[in-house]
Amino acid sequence: MDNRTSTEQIIAAATNADTMNRRAAMGFLGKIGMGAAAMGLAATSGTAAAAPAKDIDGAVLNFALNLEYLEAAFYLAAVGRVDELRRIGGGANIILPAGLDQSRGMNFKDANVQALARDIAEDELQHVKFLSGALGKASAPRPVIDLNGAFRAAGKAASGGKIDGFNPFLNDLFFLHGAFIFEDVGVTAYNGAATLITNPAYLQAAAGILAVEAYHGGAIRTMLYQQRQVSAAAGLYVGQVVQAISNLRGSVGGMKDQGLSDNAGNMIVAPADKNGVAYGRSTREVLNIVYLAPNATKGGFYPNGLTGSIK
Repeated sequence: MDNRTSTEQIIAAATNADTMNRRAAMGFLGKIGMGAAAMGLAATSGTAAAAPAKDIDGAVLNFALNLEYLEAAFYLAAVGRVDELRRIGGGANIILPAGLDQSRGMNFKDANVQALARDIAEDELQHVKFLSGALGKASAPRPVIDLNGAFRAAGKAASGGKIDGFNPFLNDLFFLHGAFIFEDVGVTAYNGAATLITNPAYLQAAAGILAVEAYHGGAIRTMLYQQRQVSAAAGLYVGQVVQAISNLRGSVGGMKDQGLSDNAGNMIVAPADKNGVAYGRSTREVLNIVYLAPNATKGGFYPNGLTGSIK
């Protein structure tokens, strides 16, 4: 007779990567998520290099879910599908610019930018569905998301007050700038969270999502680099605006950022350290960026803060 507890049996089965299928993984994830939620775990002060605490996988994945809610809201709004996200995670408000047609999305001029937006929107929606579905009843509800005032504040801060009323849904170029704000943060967030995840199956899933986010980021950077000398707004070129965004993120997010070019003018498609390794941010560094202020507990893109225990 097997004298192990049911929890030990679940863990033993879940950690056997050779025999574990997706259904088993999602079932186990739900149990871990509920356990983490019940314990009220918090890891807001952890650093990317810190040793992982026990049994916080559910809390970490809910943190990732909060970030996916934001990215999905941005891209789905751009392509006229934001109502699909409203049907997931509860009834919290998604604040959008008044002039955006929520049933049709923005008016793209470049078919390539529109195709990219549609592809990324679908990926981000599936990330939300995967994480929320796997966590089940332990999944964090969708927080209030601000894609209006937060972008206005970010644009003003990054340009030293020169850009007022930034709206990423106004045109293709502004959309790419808005996307740039998110994508690199997503990559560094998943990379930083890797040391907090205790179960190898979830680490593999997180690595898979990180890879997709990195593809997104590389595509966005490539399109912006191609237009780096195009006038953006307030007398600034695209390259200057993107560098200003990077500098702002770096100043509150651990100086782990790069613009479109190095000092010699060479393209940077993948922000990385001297070893060519992608940067990893702690949860606190990520929160500093999305709240648009260091050490804040709410604000920016999340006016009421994140949901879940890491917030």
